[in-house]
Amino acid sequence: MAHEVKKSDAEWRDELSPEQFAVLREAATERPWTGELLDEARSGLYTCAACGAELFKSGTKFDSGCGWPSFYESVRPEAVTLIEDTSLGMKRTEVRCATCDSHLGHVFDDGFGTPTGDRYCMNSLALGFTPAAE
Repeated sequence: MAHEVKKSDAEWRDELSPEQFAVLREAATERPWTGELLDEARSGLYTCAACGAELFKSGTKFDSGCGWPSFYESVRPEAVTLIEDTSLGMKRTEVRCATCDSHLGHVFDDGFGTPTGDRYCMNSLALGFTPAAE
């Protein structure tokens, strides 16, 4: 898949904090219950922290109790890329930004009580947030 935003590791390192680089470009995971967007409750739009692409609307965010911001669907199906991840000895589905190929988190089919049944479990460090105009 061709990504609209392509940069070298050096360019990404210049633009991202070391923690963001680890999550977005090296697929690290931030510690649960530590992300600044976990308890964000305002209306608005969640974007990719690397490239600014629109990813999730606040209306799809829910408290899954997992320790990371959770959403039941992306803003558009083509906004994210889903990749099979068999690291850590388990089968998971990795979620990447379709625009810049940055790691965002994983999606699971245990979003019980949501319209889709999905739980997009995202790293706060991978997201930006723009509050809706009041």
